Amino acid sequence: MEKFVIKGGNKLNGTIEISGAKNAAVAIIPAALMASRGLCTIDNIPDIEDVHCLERIIEGLGCKIIKHKNSVTIDSTSMTSVTACTEDVRHMRASYYLIGALLGRFKEAHVDLPGGCPIGVRPIDQHIKGFEALGATVTIQHGAALVKAEKLVGASIFFDVVSVGATINVMLAATFAEGTTTLENVAKEPHVVDVANFLNTMGANIKGAGTDVIRITGVKELNGCCYSVIPDQIEAGTFMIASAACGGTVTINNIIPKHMESITAKLIEAGVKITEYGESLTVCSDGILKAVNIKTLPYPGFPTDVQQPMSTLLSIANGRSIVTESIWESRFKHVDELKKMGANIKVEGRTAIIDGVDKLTGAIVKATDLRAGAAMVLAGLIAEGITEVTSIDHIDRGYPNIENKFKLLGADIERVK
Repeated sequence: MEKFVIKGGNKLNGTIEISGAKNAAVAIIPAALMASRGLCTIDNIPDIEDVHCLERIIEGLGCKIIKHKNSVTIDSTSMTSVTACTEDVRHMRASYYLIGALLGRFKEAHVDLPGGCPIGVRPIDQHIKGFEALGATVTIQHGAALVKAEKLVGASIFFDVVSVGATINVMLAATFAEGTTTLENVAKEPHVVDVANFLNTMGANIKGAGTDVIRITGVKELNGCCYSVIPDQIEAGTFMIASAACGGTVTINNIIPKHMESITAKLIEAGVKITEYGESLTVCSDGILKAVNIKTLPYPGFPTDVQQPMSTLLSIANGRSIVTESIWESRFKHVDELKKMGANIKVEGRTAIIDGVDKLTGAIVKATDLRAGAAMVLAGLIAEGITEVTSIDHIDRGYPNIENKFKLLGADIERVK
């Protein structure tokens, strides 16, 4: 077991490079299995445990992988297995994308049901609805999904709720469906668009990603390609919030400022100065922050994945903030940890009422999930004294070399066995 030991109180200054998007990479890697000819070389892959986990899974399916720095080349031309039933599959949420990819290419998939962070009930009913609409039969037994189809046929599918996972998964399967598939009430997140762009680069015919309706005209096969993953909106948002909370001036490179608008707007409202450039932005803060109200929403609204770090920032802002979590019902588990450090937060259902305090103080706290872990690192950076963050394996799932990136900005943080 490892932990972070953080001595708080340092301002952050300097320049940071953002890695490739976790949420895009963990969908694009399964999508690469759909190429029956040629190799897929994917650049700007983040060095995180979820990616390593997926690489092990697809090697188990018969794929060949060559890794070089932040690039991975996948050869899926000779793979034949449609069964992914391992501990790695059960460990991570995004393994369900294997279902759509395998169903599309082989018309069959046998995949263990996924795990992931304990942030609330995350059923795959919308995924199943989409697969069945395309002509597949879905059976859940012994903790696994068995999905089969004689053939896939395009259909009109309206999702009951906006779901990133279902949007991407059904889009994968529909790429090989006969005729045209229309997906409505879809997710518009940047990584949904990135997966569609990747599939189109391989030869798919997908239009409308990023809008309310996605139309997919089925194709016979996909070919290998070279592709670069978009920058990570959530990692960038985390460093923006940390820079604002700690004070100082930080330039964040390798981002798409358009993707950051909802976060930028709230930080400006809190009294932070932000300057945007073509592929970067600068956060300038004196560490004196004003309370703001936040409500998480699907993109382009405020991202649920940065709600927890933002709650940490608001715990030292002047005044009362109201944070409403409309996406996941169990995404306030970090609050009890923040209270150990002196935060004044009351949770009522899906709403957190945060009365800012003068300071947080160091304590031993736990990363209860991926983004909560980032929130606790941020809390340690702004707290007085020493903070120890345990269970940091959660953080390693989604933030590459987080301690080294913060060190480059002047933070006092060490990874300790």
